Amino acid sequence: MTPRFDLIGIVTADMAASLAFYRRLGLALPPEADGAPHVEAQLPGGLRLAWDTEGVVRSFDPEWTAPPRGQSRIGLAFRCDSPADVDACWTELTDAGYRGHHAPWDADWGQRYATVLDPDGNTVDLFAPLS
Repeated sequence: MTPRFDLIGIVTADMAASLAFYRRLGLALPPEADGAPHVEAQLPGGLRLAWDTEGVVRSFDPEWTAPPRGQSRIGLAFRCDSPADVDACWTELTDAGYRGHHAPWDADWGQRYATVLDPDGNTVDLFAPLS
């Protein structure tokens, strides 16, 4: 048997804030999930994205401690339709109060790229091919 990549897990200090951020990136997450200790979203292609509160993680790993806020625990990348969409998404998120980590730029590898931080300090890249 060969393992296959199936789930990206995010440990969050504030479920509602984290889900609000990812809703702005187009994920369909029901409002009632804001108060849940565990939430999963099925992504195109079958990959799942899951959130657990720090309390849930501690319930199965009592020795777990959260890294200091602002230290990225994961990195996610969201593909945009065009370079202009990278800029628009960056602006929408930063105007909504989310922290920009690296403003949009044309990367040497042929993509328009930007990085924002989710409410837990995880890096979220926005990208689109330049051509």
